[in-house]
Amino acid sequence: MRYIIFYKPYGVLSQFTDDNGRQTLKDFIPVPDVYPVGRLDWDSEGLVMLTDDGRLQHRLSDPQYGHPRTYWVQVEKIPDTEALERLATGVEVQDYRTKPARVQLLATEPTLPPRDPPIRDRQNIPTAWLELTLTEGKNRQVRRMTAAVGFPTLRLVRVAIGLLSLEGLSLGSWRDLTSAEVKTLKRK
Repeated sequence: MRYIIFYKPYGVLSQFTDDNGRQTLKDFIPVPDVYPVGRLDWDSEGLVMLTDDGRLQHRLSDPQYGHPRTYWVQVEKIPDTEALERLATGVEVQDYRTKPARVQLLATEPTLPPRDPPIRDRQNIPTAWLELTLTEGKNRQVRRMTAAVGFPTLRLVRVAIGLLSLEGLSLGSWRDLTSAEVKTLKRK
């Protein structure tokens, strides 16, 4: 079995093929027969796990198991206490209410490689960074959550899936998990 983590850049699809010629996982990962565990949108960056272990893939992506995923989210404006509490307790998004999440306003901008292309910069509108940890992963959920509380997402980076993190990976690089990491994932 193969277990891989990848630091997905902005503008890369979380799949291996695309009929429109966009960049995909195939442009970065020359490993056959592995598939992403969950997805990360084209306009999001960060940690993607891939495997050929269907059983583990199911456990990590099925919301009933509640595996945490942590994101650094740059939002427009500075969220107030009420917005942070709403994100933490769950918000109405389309036809469902999100599960409770861990959220904190980061005191400083996280150290990340520059995004290409850069986000829009409006000098009269400040931005802030949040750390948001979810245990479910619905389509475009983080973006919908921050918009629902009045603070649209400008940049979204998944920094961790459970105990796995981007630490030691550079943008566009990947590595196999260690046997200890695989054992830990299978225990959860």
